[in-house]
Amino acid sequence: MSESVGRRAVFVAGAATVLTLGRVGFAGAAGAGEETRTVRGTLPPGAPDFVELPFDVPRGVREIEVSYTYEKVSVPPGTPNNALDIGIFDERGTGLGGEGFRGWSGGARSSFFLRADAATPGYLPGPLRAGTWHVVLGPYTVAPQGLPYAVTITLRYGDPGRTPRPIHPPLRARGRGRAWYRGDCHLHSVHSDGRRSPAELAALARAAGLDFINTSEHNTNSAHGAWEGLWGDDLLILTGEEITTRNGHVLAIGTDPGTFVDWRYRARENRFGRFAREIRRAGGLVVPAHPHATCVGCNWKFGFAEADLVEVWNGPFTPDDEVSLQAWDATLAGAVPGRPWTPAMGNSDAHRDPDRVGGPQTVVLAKELSRDAILAGLRAGRAYVAESAAVSLSLTAVGSRGRHAGIGERLPAEPAEPITIRCEASGAPGRTLSLVTDQGTLLTTTLPASGTGAAEWLTTPRYTTYVRAELRHAPTVAGLPGPLAAFTNPIFLGGHHHR
Repeated sequence: MSESVGRRAVFVAGAATVLTLGRVGFAGAAGAGEETRTVRGTLPPGAPDFVELPFDVPRGVREIEVSYTYEKVSVPPGTPNNALDIGIFDERGTGLGGEGFRGWSGGARSSFFLRADAATPGYLPGPLRAGTWHVVLGPYTVAPQGLPYAVTITLRYGDPGRTPRPIHPPLRARGRGRAWYRGDCHLHSVHSDGRRSPAELAALARAAGLDFINTSEHNTNSAHGAWEGLWGDDLLILTGEEITTRNGHVLAIGTDPGTFVDWRYRARENRFGRFAREIRRAGGLVVPAHPHATCVGCNWKFGFAEADLVEVWNGPFTPDDEVSLQAWDATLAGAVPGRPWTPAMGNSDAHRDPDRVGGPQTVVLAKELSRDAILAGLRAGRAYVAESAAVSLSLTAVGSRGRHAGIGERLPAEPAEPITIRCEASGAPGRTLSLVTDQGTLLTTTLPASGTGAAEWLTTPRYTTYVRAELRHAPTVAGLPGPLAAFTNPIFLGGHHHR
């Protein structure tokens, strides 16, 4: 059956404009059977960010299946073609905050299903209660001719089945006590737009020498319960999300299992602070991802006041990562004692072959391999980023009175006190090792063919506000430094500082 449904209303929820289509009705069936309805329409250029299609779910529904199509059209050079995302909310409604959220696949799938006992990856199994549900469309980009679409909803009736209790990863692994632990906190599986299963990701994480990973699917928490049997004494699995707004992406790292964070807002609506607080209340970290990426909607527009860290390096090192690194570095000179600063991290953002899990990875000093200890180390900036587990980098500062500080710390010292900076690197043959300060790069050396070497430098707090280390490959783009092989968070010199 096909029916043409026009727009019912355009209303404003807060500052976000939502288009609501006419309701789709179903007769209901006393016994087994199914009903199907198809809705067609065209969204105009400048369509709202979200289009809601309400439909009635009678009692006795065993399964909901939704499929959709939309047309790509001929567009002028430099003009984005049509792209349409999709998800679903149950009878609890579509209100911001996601109480009724039941799943989102963005543009990664053309169909999905929900039952009490199972659901398509990206979607949440659970009771199919009677009431008004909503398919939610997200016209990400709309061509000048408009975006023609068709949505088909099928209800199947019968025994509803039971919802299994999700099994979530433990919050602690055996680990090695106080140590440097390697992790990748930005990964995608089949639960969003990745092509790898959780089992494949876990195997690749182990092969990459990682101690922890964080699940970060786009706008869904469906993967939180998908890791049973995949963790172990050697691998801690944190749960989180990549919140993909129209004005930038942000990682929620290490939130309580089952936590969902809404993404349906822009910077102009002044809502991000609310959701950053939600992430922290759930025990997680707020980390703007690839802040200078050039894809549509990827460039970070919310500012960094709410950021616990910033993802400076995302996947293979590219010019936008260099921009992110330099923009982050520019914030460090203002980190005075007693005032928080924003540490950096790096992640792979791996989606599919040949994306390399753990390329790059963040290496964090933690008292144990547990969620709380790893997040505390990241939050404090006691971390460096490396292109692989083969690369190690250390940085220390020692004062004339024997006091010392490591990565992410401050060395209290008088303005004229001599400070010795020592950096050691391994696994980086022929790479350039540099010490970077608030004045720029003040020491550079090339590592030998063995890949192991050290640099030592003498300074004072009066001359140097902070120092950090970089390992780089030879330049590949004219006028730019070579791609990173590793870099550290800074050590601050002088005064007293606690993050």
